[in-house]
Amino acid sequence: MGEETATEPEVPPRRAAALIEAGDADLIDVRRPYEWEAGRIAGARHIEVNELTGAAESISRDRTVIFYCRSGSRSALAAAAFRQAGWDAYNLAGGLRAWVEQGLALDPSGGEVAESRPGT
Repeated sequence: MGEETATEPEVPPRRAAALIEAGDADLIDVRRPYEWEAGRIAGARHIEVNELTGAAESISRDRTVIFYCRSGSRSALAAAAFRQAGWDAYNLAGGLRAWVEQGLALDPSGGEVAESRPGT
């Protein structure tokens, strides 16, 4: 990843979109299944935050990885843990909400950012 984000653990939505489009980053959605179904970033891989430890070895250490959730809280924790463990890991600043606010598309077309459900 470029120098402008090398020491910053968060990547702004438009920068993340450029990295993803260029094939320079893997994207991991750490939200719950109902959130994933409502709308996601095209090309993302879904691994719930509580399943990341078990799936860690399936995530390439040779590529930049960007984690995201609805607002950036869960994914910030994931990115920090993966960075500490040696991955080139980042958090999508502001999460999926910021992605949509920047006018970036969701998959499927017409998808939405699901709100949290009590008890989930």
